[in-house]
Amino acid sequence: MNNTLKTTALLGLLTGLLILIGGYFGGTQGMWIAFVLAFLMNFGAYWFSDRIVLAMYGARAVGEADAPELYRIVRGLAQRARMPMPRLYIIPTDTPNAFATGRNPEHAAVAATEGILHILNEEELEGVLAHELSHVSNRDTLISTVAATLAGVVVMLARMAMWMPFFGGGGRDDDDRGGGGALGFLFLAILAPIAATLIQLAISRSREFQADETGARLTHKPYALASALQKLEVGAQRLPMNANPATSHLFIVNPLRGDVLFKLFSTHPPIAERIARLRALRV
Repeated sequence: MNNTLKTTALLGLLTGLLILIGGYFGGTQGMWIAFVLAFLMNFGAYWFSDRIVLAMYGARAVGEADAPELYRIVRGLAQRARMPMPRLYIIPTDTPNAFATGRNPEHAAVAATEGILHILNEEELEGVLAHELSHVSNRDTLISTVAATLAGVVVMLARMAMWMPFFGGGGRDDDDRGGGGALGFLFLAILAPIAATLIQLAISRSREFQADETGARLTHKPYALASALQKLEVGAQRLPMNANPATSHLFIVNPLRGDVLFKLFSTHPPIAERIARLRALRV
């Protein structure tokens, strides 16, 4: 299954899980409430997520006079990819990383940290920026936002549902649920948030692989991106970023540091696997 079909299937599964929770606890009315809630949150994310995340990290807008090398590389890549020039931002931190945001190519922004500009050579930086532009052209910035929002609604509804028995809520009684009320409640209130998170992570990881490949084909230098990823992983481990976990999926490498369980729930595929795929790529 290619990445597009996989992403569509996973988004459909995530939406279905959301509606299932609403239906279980509130019947048809609950399904509609869950759907409308997801729609409103996605509407807000669609229009405002880029401004929110850029402000969250104190990113400052830069032009050609402020960052000539960065501007030149991105302009060349944008022309090669036949897409509009995105807005450029620099994040004031020594942690090497970068991300793209924006609802579509016409309203896109690429942000790079001060740290990444210091440790990568020109070809490696070009590889990273091509990866980020690929996220924009592949609409990953929008897809990831939708996935994160849907997963967030599932978790929120599940947490609300856990308190329903204490207040006599729940929409339908156990008889209406065919005798499976206890098991159904256990799944939807406890396991559903885990399932939603895993689906969101699968979408994020799939899009990272796709952006690696698209970016490498844009520059025709997969080894440069592989080298950059290696440096960025070491840099992120040595100097973890004070990042919000809800936005960690945006960055080219996970800005957070954790143990084995953390890696299981990481928004990014293992760097070693990404590097191996890039080195095996023929462009």
